[in-house]
Amino acid sequence: MNSNIKKILKITLPLLLGVFLVWYSLSQISVEELLAYFKKANYTWVGLGMFFGLLSHLSRAYRWQFQLEPMGYNIKLGNSVMAVFATYLINYTIPRAGEVARASILTNYEGVPFEKGFGTIVAERIADMVVMLSIIAVTLFLQFDFIYGFLVDKFNPTKIGIALAGLIALVVFFLIVIKRSNSKIALKIKSFVNGLVEGVMSIFKMKKKWAFIFHTLFIWTMYVLMFYVTSFSLEEMHDVPFAAILIGFIAASFSIAATNGGIGSYPEAIVLVFTSLFFLPEDPSRAFGWIIWSSQTLLIIVFGGLSLIYLPIFNKIKAK
Repeated sequence: MNSNIKKILKITLPLLLGVFLVWYSLSQISVEELLAYFKKANYTWVGLGMFFGLLSHLSRAYRWQFQLEPMGYNIKLGNSVMAVFATYLINYTIPRAGEVARASILTNYEGVPFEKGFGTIVAERIADMVVMLSIIAVTLFLQFDFIYGFLVDKFNPTKIGIALAGLIALVVFFLIVIKRSNSKIALKIKSFVNGLVEGVMSIFKMKKKWAFIFHTLFIWTMYVLMFYVTSFSLEEMHDVPFAAILIGFIAASFSIAATNGGIGSYPEAIVLVFTSLFFLPEDPSRAFGWIIWSSQTLLIIVFGGLSLIYLPIFNKIKAK
């Protein structure tokens, strides 16, 4: 496939999917009903959720300094904060373009070579991936009885056992083939895995590794709290089990990669988990999804927009 066509598809497909999911979501609940939920929401809880979201972004900006310091770059915290907010805002337009912009901001205002700045962002994403996988593992452990009971209720236990055994055998076979193969795909997979391991190990070689680890855990704690406290904004969501919160949070987090900033996909991922797994009412679940997505998006638009405007002014003042 032509490289230009690939680029166009990478930009247009997430956008089209987002538009479709927004249409689908609004076809399941009328705009009037959705607005009614927004009107009766308790915005104290929404505001608290936004505050936790803000803390996570500030912590991410502060954590970034720990990665750059060993390379000899002591960047201004203001530039780091504004670069992070600009990243999130730009990702609403073109997926992953924000990461490129973030590294470029450091190059322009702090003199950090682009490849070094971008490398720290990749390492940061690896650390986040490890924490995300840990959250999934903890959720599976804590909710094993529920998940197992759900699968047994939906499927034959014998078939589940056969499927798991088959899956494990397939994974083992796949790993053996990848390890021995020298094909382009195998080499890419091995390179990715090696990079993942190298990125994780580099954290422990960092001068302020424990501070980095603390902020990484803090960021994800704030993400979970953001999701959890916002659920109290609707009376219908007060009795949502914590298992639903964790699984809903995981599904919503992955949905952000599907469309620009999770538009359309974020609320629908929550609806899918809440209604299919926990049999919660559909309309309040969908309204909650839209409330949390809208509040966090508003936070990004405001602070991201201000960051893009104030970045050159801030650095001009500092230069003087």
